[in-house]
Parts: sequence; structure tokens; C-alpha cells
Amino acid sequence: MLKRYIGDKNFYKAVLVLAIPLVIQQAITSFVNLLDNVMVGGLGTESISAVAVVNQIFMVFNLSLFGGLSGASIFGAQFFGKGDMEGMRDTFRFKMIFGVVLTIVGTTVLLTCGETFIGLFLRGESDGGSTELALSEGMKYLHIMLWGFFPFMVVQAYVSSLRETGETFAPMIASVIAILINLALNYLLIFGKFGFPRMGVSGAALATVISRYVEMVYVLIHAHRHPEKYHFLNGAYRSLHISGSLLGKIAVTGTPLMLNEVLWSLGMTFISQSYSTRGLSAMAAINITGTAWNLFCVMMFAMGSAVAIMVGQKLGAGDKEGARDTDRKLVFLTVVMHIIMGGLLILCSGLIPLMYNIEDSVRQMTSHLLIVAGASLPIHAYVHVVYFTIRSGGKTVITFLFDCVYTWVVPVALAYVLCHFTQLPVLWVYFAIQFIDIIKVIIGALMLRSDFWANNVVNEVSEA
Repeated sequence: MLKRYIGDKNFYKAVLVLAIPLVIQQAITSFVNLLDNVMVGGLGTESISAVAVVNQIFMVFNLSLFGGLSGASIFGAQFFGKGDMEGMRDTFRFKMIFGVVLTIVGTTVLLTCGETFIGLFLRGESDGGSTELALSEGMKYLHIMLWGFFPFMVVQAYVSSLRETGETFAPMIASVIAILINLALNYLLIFGKFGFPRMGVSGAALATVISRYVEMVYVLIHAHRHPEKYHFLNGAYRSLHISGSLLGKIAVTGTPLMLNEVLWSLGMTFISQSYSTRGLSAMAAINITGTAWNLFCVMMFAMGSAVAIMVGQKLGAGDKEGARDTDRKLVFLTVVMHIIMGGLLILCSGLIPLMYNIEDSVRQMTSHLLIVAGASLPIHAYVHVVYFTIRSGGKTVITFLFDCVYTWVVPVALAYVLCHFTQLPVLWVYFAIQFIDIIKVIIGALMLRSDFWANNVVNEVSEA
């Protein structure tokens, strides 16, 4: 029985080749984000709360972009498995056009409504801090970060297409270069070291923007210097033409994904806004916990991408039984790894808050939140790979119900009720939100058993 869940050497070799660059990239990114967080935290509770709020708002844009690109990526991975480079070229064009439109819309919205959005998170108790200062710091950070939207979009469009071909090493190198530059510039610009101006949160934003342009330049140079490797880029910019049948399929398949990411990210933002009713200290603790959580979730994010690529390629090649077998083993591996990672997070729960220049009460609150986060990590890892499994077969309406609708009906509603109609401390609210996804685990297990998700979407395009 256990053999069904354990692969052979070739299977794990394929997983490692694909996942290790993703893990390294995500690990370095998350670790540098943790160090960035520590540096901003040195400026005070108001600054770290302001940056947390703005990044929560930016998450809506980032995940909207991710959702729009994901619809095309489902087809891209299957086109590559089929050997159809023309189809991949069309999906790449779609990504670029979609990304440019979303960047224009996102920038316009945040330029006109940014202050209002930030203010929504600063209506709780001040805990002795200044909400006015937090708002001012947030606006400084937001206006500079907006300049990073375009390079972020370009990188995501290119990197997602490179990964569909199985190329994960070059995106990792680009990311490592960018985050090391970001780390160095953060130190220089936040605190004004070696003759640089002391810019505070503005320096943190400027460092991020510069690093994003560096990453974009590297990715563009790498991709276009290897046309023999990335055939889909040959002639990609000669026109904006996209096959009508493919465009329709991407729209039908991708729209639920985009809506899912937008509404899911808004749901997470709404939960954060509910946490903010517990004060600036709670926001600071939640922000630190979230940053540490991302560091311990690097394998989870990599395994989600592995499922999307490996299972998607099997489906595109018409090997449905192979896709089911690969997915079953990837899900099992993911859960085992995150039982271990969750235990490590719990062991580090007392050490991570010591890195921050925060009040003792915030430090203790953060430590307790990290214990809860570690205990719930296997639950969220399982749910994460189930989501990518269903998505790999193009069942995006189901993923919308599973991810977005569930989020709004269950955790968002629960967070609102607990924060607005009870006096529960933020720790117990966080505990309830993290563990309520046990319901989602049960739903996901039932869906995986049904095998309805194993669907070849590119043959449907060809037949159309």
C-alpha cells in the first residue's frame, strides 16, 4: 500500500532537478525578506506596521497577476509536453498583454486610492504608537514601490514560461542576484551607511525597485540569448496575434483563476484588516509571523510548482495514469516534508522574535503565533498541492470554489466575527483561522480520490 506513495530513484531525481532551484530561490528570497523585516523593524513599530499594510495591499496586485498568468501556464505546460511551440508562443503573448494591462490598472488604482486603503488597516487601537506616523510611512513606501510593478510583471511572464519548459536554474540565478542587491541596498539606504542618505522605509522601497529592474534585465538577456532553447520566443514580438480558439480557452479557463487569486488575496487582506482591530502591536506580530512563515514554506511553494509542471506535462502528453501516479507521490512527499518543517518552526519560535527591535509584549505574542503556525503547516501544505493538482487539469471553476469561495465563506467570516464580536486575543483568533482549514483538507482528499481533475486541455484546443 505504501509503495503507491513512494517513487523510485528516477522520480525523486526528476523532482530534485525541478524543485531544488525553486527551493533555493524561494529560501533566499524569504530569508532576505526576513532580514529586510528586521531592518525595517529597527525603525519602530509604526514603520514595520506600515510596510506590512502596504505589502498586504500589493499582494492583491501580485496575486492578480499570478492568477492571470496561471490560466495561460496551464496550457503552456501541456503545450510543451505535447511539443507544440506555436501554442507556447501564443500563451506567452497572452501573458505579456495581460500583464501590461493589469500593471496600468493597478498603478492607477493605487495612485488614486492608496491612502484610503492604508487607512483601513490603521483603525484599531494605537497601543501607544502613532497611526498618523504609520500612515505617512506607508504612503512613502507605496509611492516608490509602484515603480516596481512593470519589471515585476515582465519577470513573472518570462519566468513562468521558462519553468513550463522545465528551466528553473536561470530564474533562480536572476532571483538570487536581485535579492542580494536588495539586501545590500536595504542596509545602505534604510540606515544611511557609507555616505548614503538615511531614507528609512523609502530606502527599503527604493532597494526593492532597483533589484526588480536588475532581475528583469538578467531574465531578458538570458532568455533572448538562447533562442535555440526557448523556441517559443522566436518571433514572439512580431505580432500580437493569438489563436482565437486558444484565446477563448484561456479566457474560459483562466478567468476563474484570476478571479480566484484576486478574491483570495482580498480575503487575506480582509483577514489582516480584522487582525488590525487588535492594534499596531498585533499587526507587527502578525507581520513578523508571516515573514517567518514564508521562510518555512519554501518547499511548499516549490512543490506546488512541481505539481503544476510535472503533472501538467504528463496530462499534455496524454498519460493520465502517469499524471495520477506522479501527483499521488508528490502530495505524499509534500506532507511528510512539512511535518518536519512545522516542527522546525516551532523549535525556532522563541529565537526569531529576538531578531527584532520590538517591545517584549510583541516579542512574546510573536513567539506564540509562530508555534501555532508551525503546528498548522502540514495542513496548509496539503491544501496547497491539492490546489495545484486540480489546476493542472484545467478545472479552474472547481479551484475557484475550493480556494476563493471557501476562503470568504469560512476563514474570512470567522475572522470578522471573532475580531468584531468577541474580545479574544489575537493569538486565539489566529489559531482558529489557521486550523479551520482542516475542513479544506477533507474536501481536497475527496476531490483527489475522484480523479476528475486529470484532464488534457490542449487536445481540446486542437480539436476546436
